[in-house]
Amino acid sequence: MNRLGIAAPSGIADNTLGVSWHDSSWIPILNTTNVMDYFSQASNPFFDRTCNNEIVKMQRLNPDQLQNMTGLEYILLHVQEPILYVIRKQHRHSPQQVTPFADYYIIAGIVYQAPDLASVLNSRLLSAVHYLQGSFEEASSFSRYHPSKGYYWDFKSQKGVEKAKLAEKEKVKEESSSLFQRQRVDMLLGELIKKFPLPVPPQPKVPATIPVKNENENGGQESNNKEKVEVKQENKVSKPPPEKKPRLN
Repeated sequence: MNRLGIAAPSGIADNTLGVSWHDSSWIPILNTTNVMDYFSQASNPFFDRTCNNEIVKMQRLNPDQLQNMTGLEYILLHVQEPILYVIRKQHRHSPQQVTPFADYYIIAGIVYQAPDLASVLNSRLLSAVHYLQGSFEEASSFSRYHPSKGYYWDFKSQKGVEKAKLAEKEKVKEESSSLFQRQRVDMLLGELIKKFPLPVPPQPKVPATIPVKNENENGGQESNNKEKVEVKQENKVSKPPPEKKPRLN
């Protein structure tokens, strides 16, 4: 019996929050049209074969007939292709009235059960109590007593233990990504590049080569020649006229 007073299906365990299921052959072709067929496989522990979906499938009826039936059913609640699908398990009382039981999300082809609010609160409280207890135990390990000093804190003796713990944490390596995750990431990056192509930077113009050396050489020669001419002119101007000698008869 669940909290709503309705008996739970016998094919599913009471607590399936720690259970996951997947079929590797379906993962590459999974989409919106076949996700319900993927979820309704017999090996899926989250699927109840006594639901109305199985009756519609066996009788080859239109899936829209589920709204006119009463009882347990599964519906596709949310889609975020190609990675996420959310399926809801609910009890239909009438075409307008339903009672939800659980939500299941399919991410990267793996099916999980979404936790309810009570499970989330219970997990958070247990985590808080666990860390508080650990902090009290760690604080008590630093406490020391001496007859002359009384109680005091000793943190120096624990430095070696902390260094060893840090070294162990550094040795732990992160799990590598799967082939499916790499393919999906490459596909999403390719679509983003197509939608938002990278701008092509303008190529810099190459300046024309100028024979600087020859110009320098010619310029140097011309300047030297000009200097020589100017020096000669100055010498000519600065020299006094020659003195006239008297002729001897």
